Amino acid sequence: MYDTTKPYNEEIKRLIQTTWNTRYVRVDKHGTRRKHGTPQGPAWRHVDGIGTKGEDHWRERTFSAAVQDALAMNLNDFARDRCIPFEVCDHIFLPTDDHAAMIDIVSHMVDQCRAYNLAITGGEPAIHEGSKGLEISMTMLGVRRSFEPNAFRDGDILIGMGSSGVHSNGFTRIHHVFDDWETLPDDITTPTFIYYNVIDNIDRMFGIHGMTHITGGAFTKMKEYLGGNDAHIHRSHTLSPHQIFINLRGRGISDEEMYKTFNCGIGFVIGVDAGMVTQCLRITRRHFVADVIGTVLPGSGLVHIESMFSDRIVIF
Repeated sequence: MYDTTKPYNEEIKRLIQTTWNTRYVRVDKHGTRRKHGTPQGPAWRHVDGIGTKGEDHWRERTFSAAVQDALAMNLNDFARDRCIPFEVCDHIFLPTDDHAAMIDIVSHMVDQCRAYNLAITGGEPAIHEGSKGLEISMTMLGVRRSFEPNAFRDGDILIGMGSSGVHSNGFTRIHHVFDDWETLPDDITTPTFIYYNVIDNIDRMFGIHGMTHITGGAFTKMKEYLGGNDAHIHRSHTLSPHQIFINLRGRGISDEEMYKTFNCGIGFVIGVDAGMVTQCLRITRRHFVADVIGTVLPGSGLVHIESMFSDRIVIF
């Protein structure tokens, strides 16, 4: 039975207080204060969670991976928006009143937030009895460091950064295809890669023109940043789809649906000047598998993808 007094609250408070003195902010009885030297800029925020993937994390009790998924969905979009994160507020939903699980999740959140200089300045644990799994939703706060437009330019070379597999989107479709837990792949809960540090570093050093985090909507998300240009993604690169994507395609999902639902092996795409490609790849490959995946040419705002699953060309 659900204990509405939430007896773990004091332990949670003790844990999150260890994040209250980061590089950028300090939290005390007077509230949250930015430290001297903290980057200035317009306030920015982003909110996202792990969605249906939480059912798999709950079943497997992969709580550290679940926390990384929640952070990645926010940090990767912060990178895309050229923002610096300072704080997070979280909302953790469990399907049962599992005190040990709640403490374990918060402990992992504290460890990972400290690694990214994030102060946990608010949050709420909740029990949703009858739900199928865990949800970790985060609101991330910070400042926007640059208003350089996010826009792919004619002549840009597209660099793709490899994904870890299925990130935190498309799991409703996956559960429809694999209609029982026993048939799901063992690596289904592998956490989403966090690209923030690499993207921020490359952008500051060389200047990224356009960039897209390949999540919900997958490669259709590039259209927002193309303007009057077209993106052409070829198949002669090294970022092959993981086995899970090959299995999904083999179970009847069309090429079009694969590329508008899943990352298909590419988790982040950037567009840079041709003269910067070698330097950008050198930095990126220290952390992720990366390769040139295509070019940007004049057009009408379309994405052309040479499918890695067949000889077809998918156009969005």
